Amino acid sequence: MTSVTAGRIILLNGASSSGKSSLARALQGRIETPFWHISIDHLRDSGVLPTARIRSGEFDWRSMREAFFLGFERSLLAYVEAGNDLIVEHIMESEDWLLRLADTLSGQDVFFVGVHCALDELERRELARGDRPVGDARRDFHRIHAYCLYDLDVDGMLDAQANADLVIGAWRSRSWPLAFERLRARRDLG
Repeated sequence: MTSVTAGRIILLNGASSSGKSSLARALQGRIETPFWHISIDHLRDSGVLPTARIRSGEFDWRSMREAFFLGFERSLLAYVEAGNDLIVEHIMESEDWLLRLADTLSGQDVFFVGVHCALDELERRELARGDRPVGDARRDFHRIHAYCLYDLDVDGMLDAQANADLVIGAWRSRSWPLAFERLRARRDLG
């Protein structure tokens, strides 16, 4: 069997409508090696979920939700262990989710980026998009960065290309321990 060099992950965390997708596309278009762009939205939009039956109430999303996200997170490990480089968008809804993902990806090269955006701009974008429940951006804004420790923070109100250049530069010069390792150590010292 051929030995495989594990891939690397650039993980983007930000509120709904903060600019994660625009940044991920800019990164994918500028970084020197092939990176996959993966997100929950890609799965949702591709028809992976029985969305019509969830919307009709036939299937209860609340009872499916945790397994869906857990499966998504575990799939990232499979992709990276197979040698794929990933740009991942994921909203860290709770500290438990963050630490679960840090544990799942333990030993992997994960560069954790916080994508920040002013609340009024998040809400403006959310309304303009029209494909998100109103209020998601506000909910995310007030919680998702509070328990995170990042390798880099970017301003989602800036041009995505400029932010991509910042991320690529910081990613190229990253040093260990990376944020996920520091998060696990902080938890273990508890």
